[in-house]
Amino acid sequence: MPIVNRLAEFHDEITAWRRDFHENPEILYEVHRTSARVAELLEGFGIDEVATGIGRTGVVGVIKGRNGGSGKTIGLRADMDALPLTETSGKPWASKHPGKMHACGHDGHTAMLLGTAKYLAETRNFDGTVVVIFQPAEEGGAGAKAMIDDGLMTRWGIDEVYGLHNMPGLPVGEFAIRPGPLMAATDEFEITITGQGGHAARPYETIDPIVAGAQVVNALQSIVSRNANALDAAVISVTVFEAGSAFNIVPETAKLRGTVRTLSNEVREMVEERMKTMVEGICAAHGATATLNYHKGYPVTSNHADQTDFAASVAREVAGSEAKVNSDVTPTMGGEDFSFMLEERPGAFIFAGNGDTAKVHNPAYDFNDDLIPYGCSYFIRLVEKALPVSA
Repeated sequence: MPIVNRLAEFHDEITAWRRDFHENPEILYEVHRTSARVAELLEGFGIDEVATGIGRTGVVGVIKGRNGGSGKTIGLRADMDALPLTETSGKPWASKHPGKMHACGHDGHTAMLLGTAKYLAETRNFDGTVVVIFQPAEEGGAGAKAMIDDGLMTRWGIDEVYGLHNMPGLPVGEFAIRPGPLMAATDEFEITITGQGGHAARPYETIDPIVAGAQVVNALQSIVSRNANALDAAVISVTVFEAGSAFNIVPETAKLRGTVRTLSNEVREMVEERMKTMVEGICAAHGATATLNYHKGYPVTSNHADQTDFAASVAREVAGSEAKVNSDVTPTMGGEDFSFMLEERPGAFIFAGNGDTAKVHNPAYDFNDDLIPYGCSYFIRLVEKALPVSA
């Protein structure tokens, strides 16, 4: 069967968990209520171990198979944190907390992994061990790295790791994945330009950081068009330009901030190097000085080839048709801290269709509960295929 039949009995219960999480969103590492509820449910499922406080507020559950857990260990990950947005969905289960909402579907990811854990704890239809990972702070806090730094991979001996994210616009019941780069590295930069302030009526007596900054903004775009290979994706966006306080004053300083997105380490390094050269050179030509503070964020989310092929085969079983699984989806320039886990262990990250809904990070967004049986079935079938019961 494409969908695990037992999940029909769980669906209402999983939906109730999901909507409860949606009503009570929490930000970054402050997912105390969510973590406590996740741990409580896992304990109630009768799994073999529940550990809390991993990566500050992460939760880990361990489910051993019929052979007592000896052999391979598979990690399954869900993120728990919400976003600093005020919800406009109008749903009965909309956020009760203004300025916080689940606008990326992490409530659904958490609920689906809980449903998976309940089923696996009940059936134990596998050999080896499954580690369910409930992670805080995906939305900019690098919670995956925090859990890794707390010994996630070594303490539980994880051999492979898999994750899933909903995708608005992709029909429910369909999946998308690709080997290699799937999501971009997410870097940030801040440029401080220092000139010489003065009266705007006598600009020749000043060194105008706004003029220098405007030249920098334009020049940075040439890195993508003239330094990166046309076949290598890169984005440089200046999103903040702060300078000045009055119409008749040339300011002393200007600040520019923005983001860089790349799909390979080589392009990532090249962009940082070229930015530094351009910023310093252009500002020097105007008589100003400049500093570039370049912060490397999440790495490229790069799927491992063998695990991607395996994940795609599982998705085809769940979807019931090869046509419903795009195994060479176009990479996205959004970022994902599951990338840290894929740097530590082989694995794959897959998109599951959320249907015709508002896009993620939109105040009208809501996770589509029709996705629940597909997401749970994907994780369950993945475990049962990767860790088959010995004859």
